[in-house]
Amino acid sequence: MVEILKLNEISNMVSNILTPDKYSITADAKDPKAIILRSFSMHDYNMPNSVVAVARAGAGVNNIPIDAMTQKGVCVFNTPGANANAVKELVIFSLLVASRKIYEGINWTQNLDKDGAVAKQVEKGKKAFVGQEIFGKTLGIVGLGAIGKLVANAALALGMKVIAYDPFVTSTDLAIELTSNINEVYAKSDYITLHVPATPQTKNSINKDTIALMKDGVRIINLARGELVNNDDIKQAIANKKVAKYVTDLPSDEILGVDGIITIPHLGASTAEAEDNCAVMAANQLKDYLENGNIVNSVNFPKLQVERVGNYRVCVISNDIENILSKVSASLKNIVGISSATRGNICYVIADLSSNADATAIASIKENALSVRVL
Repeated sequence: MVEILKLNEISNMVSNILTPDKYSITADAKDPKAIILRSFSMHDYNMPNSVVAVARAGAGVNNIPIDAMTQKGVCVFNTPGANANAVKELVIFSLLVASRKIYEGINWTQNLDKDGAVAKQVEKGKKAFVGQEIFGKTLGIVGLGAIGKLVANAALALGMKVIAYDPFVTSTDLAIELTSNINEVYAKSDYITLHVPATPQTKNSINKDTIALMKDGVRIINLARGELVNNDDIKQAIANKKVAKYVTDLPSDEILGVDGIITIPHLGASTAEAEDNCAVMAANQLKDYLENGNIVNSVNFPKLQVERVGNYRVCVISNDIENILSKVSASLKNIVGISSATRGNICYVIADLSSNADATAIASIKENALSVRVL
């Protein structure tokens, strides 16, 4: 029985993939081969030495110490795109609440006098909550990944124009303007939505200087990472009306209770469907890695999927990218298939054998490896 440790509650659908006849998925596993989690922070976590893989049921992996995992030979997976539709729908909602004074109007109606004349009060007071339509406006999308593409299609269907920036996308079949200059997005957009990870390059990318390039009355949506927006600068821009509304799914002390800022309690992926999709994708990736050594959607190791052609399989992770392939080839006998892939300074080798690997050979390979598994 292979133990899987869950550090958060995970959809029960994982058991359809990591089936109970082979896998035990518990919150108190003593000797787990893998960990599955959502938002649990592993930065100060004392991880069992038995763990060979960690799967995050979600796209972001800020809660996982990637460099430390890599040096331990632990493969870290995420689930890009599994929650994309849920986030897309929240973006659409955010576009609307950034445009129409819906929250303000709802709160106002809760305090109306219940004197039988509510309808008259509504008709008299509703002019204070006039907003604008999104139809015909320009939406700027920063980051054209799985979520960004869905948002672009939805915006087009709602009658918006779309301009997008993504340094890793040079062409698209979407009916949008794709620019290689992010400043064009800032200058042309009535609405801007962010869909990029938090990196040293993207941190505080929305600041007083970039806001100055934007249209007066721009509306900004951030359902990605709080660090993308400088809170002091966005509050100042809200105060001087340069930014009409800021909608974020990442509340913090500095922006709570500020007029013009709408904070959502990190609900982007909080749908039953998204949680199921992420859990299923994470479980499938763990299963294929644990049973076959195949890697898809790892954030720290190269992608490598190989059909089995032997009775045994040796999987080697090494930072000796120049020598490890030749070392594996020279050390193992009865190789019937061998493949490798690199990512940065990591090389991953899968070797299929017709008979079991010699213990001495495995010990020799381990001298040049971060991890060696025989499957």
